[in-house]
Amino acid sequence: MTQTPPRAPSHPSVLRELREIALTLVFAVILALAIRIVLFQPFTIPSSSMEPGLVVGDYIVVSKFAYGWSTASLPLSPPIRPGRLMGGQPRRGDVVVFRRPSDPKQVWIKRVVGLPGDTVQVRGGAVFVNGAAVRQTRLDVVADHDAPGRTVQRVRETLADGRSYVTYDGGPNLPGDDTPPRRVPAGQYLMMGDNRDNSLDSRWPREIGVGLLPAENIVGRAEMVLASWKPGAGLFKPWTWLNLQWDRFLVRVR
Repeated sequence: MTQTPPRAPSHPSVLRELREIALTLVFAVILALAIRIVLFQPFTIPSSSMEPGLVVGDYIVVSKFAYGWSTASLPLSPPIRPGRLMGGQPRRGDVVVFRRPSDPKQVWIKRVVGLPGDTVQVRGGAVFVNGAAVRQTRLDVVADHDAPGRTVQRVRETLADGRSYVTYDGGPNLPGDDTPPRRVPAGQYLMMGDNRDNSLDSRWPREIGVGLLPAENIVGRAEMVLASWKPGAGLFKPWTWLNLQWDRFLVRVR
């Protein structure tokens, strides 16, 4: 009795499966890029300038559709036509991720203090907008979260619309505590870090800090801290992957 030799696998079917896998991977990459460019993008906080609300190691999600889109929304910020497409305007008090005007490769994060048309001044560490002081409530003296050897005063600032957030004050008569009045032109914003004495922002010219921020440099609005890693943790250090700051999961950015 003769046996029929086993049939070799169909070569076309193997190619078809490989092609389907490749198409699935390409579609997944395109979908991930679309979400990253159009909807949300994650960022890691690299500095202490937005303490105490945001600390080094925070992994945040940024809403890109909150203010519409510009070339700053795209990877590498290509030099295409300036301006913004659709979306609303930032509100005073929003925490905004943006591309630094003097070097768009750098992505920074600060709080909107002055809107177009506002006149902003800092006097004795207090912020004045259009001649009216932003209400301050001095809280307790604490150790700086990222530099425990430094003591700071926690200060709650309350805006005219009732929104509030906590800032750090390192003491009197420090650089940035007193500035001349500055009027914010149309299409630009005045930005400040919450760690007022440890932030290069719109109180300094663009070569040193931010200067005035053009609207087209805005990437999006910071929404939430998804997770947070202690300083020194890194993707290529597997032994640090669980060095988490456990109290900073799913914290709303205020």
